[in-house]
Amino acid sequence: MIFKETTLQGAFTIAPEMLADERGAFARIFCKKEFENYGLDPNISQCSISLNTKKNTLRGMHYQISPYEEAKLVRCSRGLIYDVIVDLRPSSSTFMKWTAMEISAENKIMLYIPKGFAHGFLTLEDNTEVIYQMSEFFHPSHSAGFRWNDSSFNIEWPADPSTMSSKDQNFPDFKT
Repeated sequence: MIFKETTLQGAFTIAPEMLADERGAFARIFCKKEFENYGLDPNISQCSISLNTKKNTLRGMHYQISPYEEAKLVRCSRGLIYDVIVDLRPSSSTFMKWTAMEISAENKIMLYIPKGFAHGFLTLEDNTEVIYQMSEFFHPSHSAGFRWNDSSFNIEWPADPSTMSSKDQNFPDFKT
């Protein structure tokens, strides 16, 4: 696996090293030892799948608050997403900064999101499927979020969303 730190402290893209032969290809997409070598949380408590039938569906910006903060490993298994993360850790040198990237079934990139980050994505194709691995169980009472277009961050989305939940539409602005 090829680990590359993003512009946000502790967040990594992870690409598989594809080994090809006459049968096709093979690659690891998770290795506890390699995650530990990079200082990443290798624990997986829960895995989820998000099915999105329409292009320009937005999910986010979501996070869990203490004591149930979660690290996530996100992979797009079908379609294409514009994936956005925001560093919400007050002690971080990249606090309140965001980064984004396209993740697709074709490019096979995964995104490791540390604890203390918000996460969201916009689908760029119909019938997009996203797989999440989380280090913590979901705790509805500790689930939080902020508006996708919160002026505190000025996230540059490639398009306006056409579909999103009422919960996501009605999130408040982020408060420090």
